[in-house]
Amino acid sequence: MASNTPKKEAQVITAHARLRKDYLRLMSDPVPYVIACPKADNLLHWHYVLTGPEDSPFAGGYYHGRLVFPQQYPFKPPSILMITPNGRFKCNVRLCLSMSDFHPESWIPSWSTSTILTGLLSFMLEDEPAVGCLKSSMEVKRNFAAKSIEFNLADREFWELFPDLAKELEEQVKQKKVHQGGDCTNNPTNS
Repeated sequence: MASNTPKKEAQVITAHARLRKDYLRLMSDPVPYVIACPKADNLLHWHYVLTGPEDSPFAGGYYHGRLVFPQQYPFKPPSILMITPNGRFKCNVRLCLSMSDFHPESWIPSWSTSTILTGLLSFMLEDEPAVGCLKSSMEVKRNFAAKSIEFNLADREFWELFPDLAKELEEQVKQKKVHQGGDCTNNPTNS
C-alpha cells in the first residue's frame, strides 16, 4: 500500500501542473463563448460558463457548469456537468461525451480544458442523443436562455466564482427592469 502513495502523489502533481498550464492558457488565449476557472480550494474542480452563441436558441443565455478532473488527468478525462437549466443537458448529471469520463477509451491526453469546453459548446448546439442529454424544442431552449441569468444570479457559488460576470449580469437585469418600467426606484429620472 505504501508503494502506491508516491505514484498517487506524482499523479496529483502532474494533474495540478497541467491544470495550472490549462488555466494560464485560457487566461492568455480565451475561448469564444467560454469562461472557466478552478475552485480556489481544489484545482481538480473547475467551473465554467458557456455563453449562448447569437445564432442559436441559446442566445442571451449563460450556462454554468462543472468539470471534475481525476487525479490522473491528463491521462484520464474529467466528469462534465451542467448546473444551469438549458433544455439540452440534464442538470447536475454527468454528461456522456467523447471527452468525458464516460468514454475514457476515446480520451486524448493532449486535449486541454479549452478543448473540452469548446467540444461541450459544440455538442450543446447539436441534437445528438447521449446520457445526460435532453430533447427539447427551440422555444424551450430560448425560454431557458431568457431565464438563465436570474437562475445564475440566485446561486451563491456563481457569485463567488465569477464575481465580475455576476455584477455585469446583475446590471443587465436592472437595466432591463428600468426599460420595462419594472423598477422605478433606480430610474435616474425619478430623482
